[in-house]
Amino acid sequence: MPTVVVLGSGTSNGVPMLGHTYPDGYLDDPRNHRMRAAICVLGPSGNLLVDCPPELRLQMTRENILDVEAVLITHTHADHVMGMDDLRSICMRDNRDIPVYTLPRYQADIRRIYPYAFQEFSPGIFVPRFDLRDVPEPLEVGGMTITSFLVEHGPFPVIGIRINDFAYITDVSFIPPAAWEKLHGLETLMIDAVRYRPHPNHFHLERAVEVSQELGARRTILTHLSHDYDHGPTEANLPDGVELAYDGMRFGV
Repeated sequence: MPTVVVLGSGTSNGVPMLGHTYPDGYLDDPRNHRMRAAICVLGPSGNLLVDCPPELRLQMTRENILDVEAVLITHTHADHVMGMDDLRSICMRDNRDIPVYTLPRYQADIRRIYPYAFQEFSPGIFVPRFDLRDVPEPLEVGGMTITSFLVEHGPFPVIGIRINDFAYITDVSFIPPAAWEKLHGLETLMIDAVRYRPHPNHFHLERAVEVSQELGARRTILTHLSHDYDHGPTEANLPDGVELAYDGMRFGV
């Protein structure tokens, strides 16, 4: 059975946010310390990394995840790609390019952000090597079959994934009908709920809960969380079957 590891459950600023003062006791709960959002799915024969936040090295070493078969980039906002350089040590160790699956428009962004990953250098100079690929349907990685679909994050397309009866949707403001059709019969839905009040480019708490109920997911895990959420008090008031993600959370799918 594949295992989902929550590398980060926070929004683009992370929590605690730079320059912000928190109420007494808030940061005493380790679940209120949130790195930028990403998951790694540990498969029977390999691991799929979904997004590369700025803290990727810290996240992967914290979870003792030593290998990545492939990477899927949902979109190229900074909080989802600025850790890609950390993959260079795996490229060096294994002497291979890492397959990176994403949309063509985001492949162009990766080439712009990391031009050196595609250039030649003298011996002894080591850089990450990315083998950019379109996302096939289905995607086979690590002994797993991954179904992908597109949702909307304001004006930006974002890749969502489904593995067995689990779906992961980060950064979403609208789920089109074509994606909705791939989300029936879920056991676990992990979905964006950035803050309490509405946001133009993200689901907020109320909308994320509405969507989970409309889809009929038996378990819903809210992620991409801002510091609006004090983990313990918030979970105590969520509907049955709805909970907050936290960094280091693990579950089977």
